[in-house]
Amino acid sequence: MPAPRRNTASHQGTGRQAHVTGLLGMAGALLLTASAAFMTLRRHGTKAAKPTPPAPTRLDEARLLGIIRSSMEAIITIDENQRIVMFNPMAERLFDCPAADALGTPLSRFVPERFRAGHEAHVRQFGVTGVSDRQMGGRRILYGLRATGGEFPFEASISQFGDENGKLYTVMLRDISAQVAAERSLQRSHEELRELSANLLNIREEEKSRIARELHDDLGQQLTALKMDISSLELSAATNAEARTQLRGMQRLIDATVASMRRIAADLRPVMLDDLGLVPAIDWLAIDFTNRYGIDVERRIDARHTIFSRDGATAVFRIVQEALTNVARHAQATRVDLALYLEGDRCILRIADDGIGAHERADTGRKSFGLIGIRERAHGLDGSVSIESGIGQGFAVTVTFPLSTLQLDDAFSDNPDNTEEEPLQ
Repeated sequence: MPAPRRNTASHQGTGRQAHVTGLLGMAGALLLTASAAFMTLRRHGTKAAKPTPPAPTRLDEARLLGIIRSSMEAIITIDENQRIVMFNPMAERLFDCPAADALGTPLSRFVPERFRAGHEAHVRQFGVTGVSDRQMGGRRILYGLRATGGEFPFEASISQFGDENGKLYTVMLRDISAQVAAERSLQRSHEELRELSANLLNIREEEKSRIARELHDDLGQQLTALKMDISSLELSAATNAEARTQLRGMQRLIDATVASMRRIAADLRPVMLDDLGLVPAIDWLAIDFTNRYGIDVERRIDARHTIFSRDGATAVFRIVQEALTNVARHAQATRVDLALYLEGDRCILRIADDGIGAHERADTGRKSFGLIGIRERAHGLDGSVSIESGIGQGFAVTVTFPLSTLQLDDAFSDNPDNTEEEPLQ
């Protein structure tokens, strides 16, 4: 005599348990399989008069039902027509809908209208894959619709269970409203901090420009006038050798002060960056770097005909300045290769040295605020930064900008043929 159908369905569900490896782990797998088995029993008509099953079977079913009812996850089972056949208490709370109102209704009532067609197609496709379980949504956030009309985000996994009477699909889902809200709040905080950083950089740049102008215009003129007065005194003291010696010493001191003042003003904001443009300013920066530190800077600049905006020119100049400063402080290099070139619709800046590499530098393990500044300036123009380094293999910083964020105009000023040289490899 064949075993009662109720026992058969129960054993089928238990036999499939090992194949369920849903998003929520082994506990979730047990619940998914248990709910499917439980609903299979209901669909088979367990109310019909049948021999009383052994006590252990009733006990196992009671335990499975208890797990489903007490689960912290919402569990919903639907049939092949995507109508709800099981709705556990957590699903009732999550969707603000009693199970009595949910049973027999289409699952689509709990899916926002804009997602219904895609959701139904997803379930149908899942039914023909032969896969026992799957995470729903992948990297996308899924949304549910409460009976009261409010939407909420959730993560879910789905499993299928089939027998001769058809298939059942069980979805286990969890409300992630708090997690999504926290992620969005964190993202907003990051965006606000970046905006604050960009604003501080702009304020700092304006302050540097103001100080540089005052040094160049006011202090420079005053020192020049003082030097002329000393020259006049030197002529008046033609018969006093000691006074003339002192006056010549004062002239030399004034010359040194003027040179220092010009260097400081240029470091703050080189006049040629505003008057002549980015490329001459980079040339001056490289020559000044070599004169100060004795490190050769080989330059390849293939963007001389590009008209850079003020913000774009400032950002690129400051990145070059910061990169060269890092070389002087940490690299122990003898040579720097500096390239600025166009590649399609991108502008690429690369500064590489032949020094000891990042792993051997004295500041290893500490935050490099210079590199942080480079990243922030690049991010402000939708650029990206990549770093290459190795022990004894030097250090290279490559910054890639969309050309549209750097240019004042899409046209080239001195290149009617609109040709480009071969970029640096």
